[in-house]
Amino acid sequence: MHEHGWAEDDGMTVHALLLADTHWPRRAKDLPAEVWAAVDACDVVVHAGDWVEVDLLDRLEERTRRLVACWGNNDGAALRRRLPEVARVTLAGVRVAVVHETGPTPGRERRAEAAYGLDTDLLVFGHSHIPWDTTTAGGLRLLNPGSPTDRRRQPYATYMTARIGAGLPGHAEVRLHRLPPRVPRA
Repeated sequence: MHEHGWAEDDGMTVHALLLADTHWPRRAKDLPAEVWAAVDACDVVVHAGDWVEVDLLDRLEERTRRLVACWGNNDGAALRRRLPEVARVTLAGVRVAVVHETGPTPGRERRAEAAYGLDTDLLVFGHSHIPWDTTTAGGLRLLNPGSPTDRRRQPYATYMTARIGAGLPGHAEVRLHRLPPRVPRA
C-alpha cells in the first residue's frame, strides 16, 4: 500500500491528487504538509481552479510529475493565460474533464451530464469548497475535493486522492482526506 491508501500500481491505473480552491496565499501561507506529501506520492495532480496567485501553479509544476488544471473565478489574467477554462485529459483510459464551476447543487448532475456526459467519464470541479462524489444516471462521475486551505462552513478542510482506471467501478477509487484544524499563530 502507498502512504495515502492506494493499492500498488498495476499499470492500468494512475494515482491522482485532486485539489481545488487553494486560494493561495489569501487563505493560507502554504499548502499543508500532508498535501505536499500527496503531491510527491502521486502520478498526477488535478487542480480545479481558484489558485489566486500564479506562484502556487509554478511550485506545483516544478514538483509534480504531471499537472492537469483549469482556472477559477478568483484567478486573474496571469493564470487565465496559462490555464484553460476546462482542462481535458485521458488517464488510464478514463476521459477526465476539470472545470471550476458547475452551478448550484440542485440540478448539478443533470447540467453536468448535458455539458460533459458525451465525452467525459469523470468530472472534477471546485468552487463550492464542499466535497462531492456522485454518479449521474448516464454514468458520469462528479468529484469535488473541497478545499485544503479554506473550509468555509465545512467542518474540515479537505482534498481527495484517487486511483483512476477504466476498469474500476465508477472509473476511480476515491478517498476524501480531512485535514486537522490549523493552529492560529501566536
